[in-house]
Amino acid sequence: MDLLSARRAKKYAGEDHTGLLRKAWYHLRLSARHPSRVRTWDAVVLTAASPAQAALYEWQLARAKRMGRIADSTVTLAVPDPDGARIGSGAATLHAIHSLARHLLLLGLISHEVSAPTNELTYNNEALQLIVDAFTKWHILLLHAGGDSKRVPWANPMGKVFLPLPYLAADNPDGPVPLLFDHILAISAGARQAFKTKVILYLALLYIDVCFKSRQLVPPDGCSSVMIVPCNGDVDGNPGMILLIESKLRGNDSSKLTPVMARRSDQRCSCNLLLEVLKKKTTKEFFEFQSALAETRTLLDLGIEGLVGGPVGFAKAAAAVEELWLTLAKATKAGGGRPGNHTDELEHRRGRACGDFYRCSDDLSFLHFGTSSEVLDHLSGTDSGIVGRRHLCYIPETTACDIAASAIILSSKISPCVSVGEDSLLYDSVLAGKIQIGSQSIVVGVNTEGACIETEDKIEFILPGRHCLWEIPLVGCMETIIIYCGLQDNPKISIEDDGTFCGKPWRKVLLDLEIQEIDLWDFTDTADKCLWTAKIFPILVLSKMLSLAMWLMGSTNIIGKDMLSMWKSSRRISLEEVHKSIDFPQLCRSISNHHADLASGIASACMSYGLLGRDISQLCEEILQKDSLGTEICKKLHLLCPSLEGRNPEVLPRSRVYQVQVDLLRACGDDSAACMLEEKVWTAVADETASAVKYRSHGYPSTILQAVQLPAAFLNPPPHHLRAVVELPVRVDFVGGWSDTPPWSLERSGCVLNMAITLEGCLPIRTEIMTTENTGILIIDDANNQLYIKDPGSICTPFDKDDPFRLVKSAFLVSGITHHEILAHSGLRISTWADVPRGSGLGTSSILAAAVMKGLLCLMKEDESNENVARMVLVLEQIMGTGGGWQDQIGGLYPGIKCTHSFPAKPLKLQVIPLTASRQLVQQLEQRLLVVFTGQVRLANQVLQKVVTRYLRRDNMLISSIKRLVALARMGKEALMSSDIDEVGNIMQEAWRLHQELDPYCSNEFVDRLFEFADPYCVGYKLVGAGGGGFALLLAKDHSRAQELRRALEDAPDLDVKTYNWSIFLG
Repeated sequence: MDLLSARRAKKYAGEDHTGLLRKAWYHLRLSARHPSRVRTWDAVVLTAASPAQAALYEWQLARAKRMGRIADSTVTLAVPDPDGARIGSGAATLHAIHSLARHLLLLGLISHEVSAPTNELTYNNEALQLIVDAFTKWHILLLHAGGDSKRVPWANPMGKVFLPLPYLAADNPDGPVPLLFDHILAISAGARQAFKTKVILYLALLYIDVCFKSRQLVPPDGCSSVMIVPCNGDVDGNPGMILLIESKLRGNDSSKLTPVMARRSDQRCSCNLLLEVLKKKTTKEFFEFQSALAETRTLLDLGIEGLVGGPVGFAKAAAAVEELWLTLAKATKAGGGRPGNHTDELEHRRGRACGDFYRCSDDLSFLHFGTSSEVLDHLSGTDSGIVGRRHLCYIPETTACDIAASAIILSSKISPCVSVGEDSLLYDSVLAGKIQIGSQSIVVGVNTEGACIETEDKIEFILPGRHCLWEIPLVGCMETIIIYCGLQDNPKISIEDDGTFCGKPWRKVLLDLEIQEIDLWDFTDTADKCLWTAKIFPILVLSKMLSLAMWLMGSTNIIGKDMLSMWKSSRRISLEEVHKSIDFPQLCRSISNHHADLASGIASACMSYGLLGRDISQLCEEILQKDSLGTEICKKLHLLCPSLEGRNPEVLPRSRVYQVQVDLLRACGDDSAACMLEEKVWTAVADETASAVKYRSHGYPSTILQAVQLPAAFLNPPPHHLRAVVELPVRVDFVGGWSDTPPWSLERSGCVLNMAITLEGCLPIRTEIMTTENTGILIIDDANNQLYIKDPGSICTPFDKDDPFRLVKSAFLVSGITHHEILAHSGLRISTWADVPRGSGLGTSSILAAAVMKGLLCLMKEDESNENVARMVLVLEQIMGTGGGWQDQIGGLYPGIKCTHSFPAKPLKLQVIPLTASRQLVQQLEQRLLVVFTGQVRLANQVLQKVVTRYLRRDNMLISSIKRLVALARMGKEALMSSDIDEVGNIMQEAWRLHQELDPYCSNEFVDRLFEFADPYCVGYKLVGAGGGGFALLLAKDHSRAQELRRALEDAPDLDVKTYNWSIFLG
């Protein structure tokens, strides 16, 4: 292996979780915004423990749609277990599918007769076939999110699936805190792409949580399967074990049940028959039934299932789901035991009905969130670098409080005098007063402002390290309740098995606090005496609950007798009762109002004291969720706008000020005023560009690295007659586009890697300008359209967007020739040619503008240097109303391959670095790179306006994407200098992904089909320019693959494209 291959293999062999997760999120956002192009789920279904929890989940599903996590076209549904019975994940799956069928019926998406009184499905062979036919066309994501999460009790109110997981939160600091559910959606979006049209059901039990390489999942054909992974550790301690009863590998005998599936072209793997899914068996049983491997590695049930093809058995099982859970309920009542003890038979029956198989996946990577301690471990462990530690938080200056750098503060407001220890997590809380939170602690939903009012700001509270504290509203209770426990407490472990409370054995807690068992448990069965059933949490006013909490946790010196008396006389409740009494509607309102208040405070501070560096539009989305007061808050924010216009425009650009006003007007519901103000936004961008370029000023130095000058000179004009001819190539860009576009390039550094090329052996762009004896100006384009302007002084803006001559007119104004002495006694004749399809993406408009500008400046004997022309074209495009950056004209004015940097300055500084291309590199590029016209016409300004608007809003996702494009351009330069063309392909591929992140409409279904067709032949591909259509670059794996691809494209009946002959223009 050569050095280049070794370096590339090392780089891509073990892609880190950050890159994998970012790609997953990219697919999620794209599938939600453009589901017609990128496959998404037809339905997302969550199972819940109760109707009340299901209502909360419906609220969360609506939130996910609002935030662009789920497509509007996707059907969402939360399904509670019937009659509150815990029927196990197997029966819950069948019940969920049955409920989804009924829901689709009510939505009119399945046509079938229903029983009028109950609105239930009536099953017969015809009905069953209708459901089967419907589900074979649907792709369903099913998450088992119900249950009581006893080992993560603070997540019970919200549901463990919705616990905060701020991975990549820094990518969008003004957006909502990412939840575990959001990451599961992202990961499953990758799986949806991998499964393509095969799978109709993707089931994720919440034993797992994040599968980083979901795009590598390969489902088998013709059966349902469960993905499992060997897991090191204590066999008894792992949840959701698979018990293997029978295992068969298919040989030549096709009658055996286990199918074989292809994972890669050079590798095949097998699935084994799975007859039962059992949980929590003993070590002996695991070894006996071959569920445990050597060295205590066990087959962990990750609950990732794909039901592929042949769904009749599954539909039949779903049709009989009522019988299944009714049987379970009867068995539970008759046996007097817990519902979970009777789920094995249902799991067994489900496996028989569906024909389940399992497949072991050693190459996948997973995270597990089974305990509170695991949550903190993940946030502070090897992946801590992708954790956002401050997100939508309201924190005073560091001298007024003590917040550890490693603490994670999410959606919270912190007042002075608060301290938070290392690696602690605060979420959705408001901490006021003298509050001390120890290290490695978790605080969720706690608001102490009320306690400050009760005690006249004398509240003091200490949460010891490695503890959890949360606050929730209860049904029928005016007050909320404060709950707490130790980080390592397992609420399921009984007092006789050394169960703990706040990290101490129950026996010691009872002894130290002088509490009797009868005070906590009103029953005698010791096996059930645990934290889950202990009536230990008092319901009092907030300040007294906090005082009793410190007493129970052992973090106070208050006299115990007083505390004991207060505690005994209070109404108390257990975790089990809390879980059944959560006021979910109030919880939803509280969360919405809390987030709105935080967003309002941040937006107000940004506008009053800051430089509008936050995304006001996104903050307003949160503010508008606040009951009926959201619009009024936005109106108050809008009243602050006049003060912004008085600030120094050198520090706070007018374009940004106007965009904030537009966003606030829209938030206030005044769309008409917002539309009128948008004109000021674009005028301001044009003025700022002209100011940065120092439009029509002279004398500034040229710092550009000059390349070979292109032909633009007087060509033996007759006396008193002048003539200039300019011919230019077009450009193709590898990476870096958008970083050249104002206002980005006026405020931040940019970098673009592009190349000048000829097409079919010719320079495609040409202009000829000559003086005439007759006065006035005659313009002729390549379609022989003509325009005569008698009085050049009459040319003025704004130009009609359909005016075919506005480019040349804009060049007249920017160059100043309309007032030049050259027109005092003569006229002008200007002819332009562009031998390139319209909407090509090759920078045609900008390069033609550069040619016209260069010719006019030549006649005027002004500065026609490439640097000056490039900057003046920036102004020209703003005057035209099309916008645009500097990369197109740079790409055409300078020959060969170049990496161009821009630096904000006055004038804008451009540094063009030509890349000396070896003969071998030129040959490799010309042999492997196909330049293909897609036939799809696009207009760059339609994409550009959307992207510029997002930048003016300070859209954080857009900013991080363009920063990455700049970094990739620098990497691409190094790759080309090393002749590493494969690396250039990888960079092109990532750049194309980022372009779709900036605007999903930069591609379309035809382009997607073209790239899918070309993928087996290529190392990278992208559309040139802003995208949306035009030309595509297809970088083949080698010369022979390039030739094969070219022939394949010519023969493809559904791809009407043209492959152009091209060469690098070296001057």
